[in-house]
Amino acid sequence: MFKCFTAILLISLSLVACDRVDPNSPLGQRKAIFKQMLKTSEDMGGMLRGRLPFDEAKFSEGAVKLDSLAHAPWQHFPQVKDDGDSSARPEVWERQARFHDLAQALEGVTGELLAVTRKQPLDAAMLKAPMDKVEAACKACHTEFRNH
Repeated sequence: MFKCFTAILLISLSLVACDRVDPNSPLGQRKAIFKQMLKTSEDMGGMLRGRLPFDEAKFSEGAVKLDSLAHAPWQHFPQVKDDGDSSARPEVWERQARFHDLAQALEGVTGELLAVTRKQPLDAAMLKAPMDKVEAACKACHTEFRNH
C-alpha cells in the first residue's frame, strides 16, 4: 500500500511540475514583470481611490518602478511565438508593429506620470489623470493582445 501511495504521489508531483513555467524563459521573465507591474499599479491606484492611505514617497517610488517595468517586458517577446501557457494572443506575433506601438504608448504615459511625481508636494487629485492614462494604456494592449 505504501509503495502504491508513493508511486501515485511521485506521478502527481511530476505532472504538477510539468505545468510550471521556467522563470528564466522569455515567458517566465515577462510574466514576472507583468505581475510586478500589476502589483505596483494596483497600489498606486489604491492610493488615488482611497483604498490605501496616500503616501507621497511610496507613490513616487511606485512611479519610478512602474516606468522602469514598463520598458522591461518587451525584450522577452521573441520574434516567433514561444512555447508555454501564455496569456498572449497569436496577434502579438502576427501584428508586431501594432504591439510595439502600444508598448511605446505605455512607456510614454508611465514617463508622463513619473514627470508629474517630480513636482513636489504631490497632489493626489493632480495624479489621477496621468494614472488613468497608464491604466488605459494597459487596458488597450490587453484588449487587443491578451487572452483574459
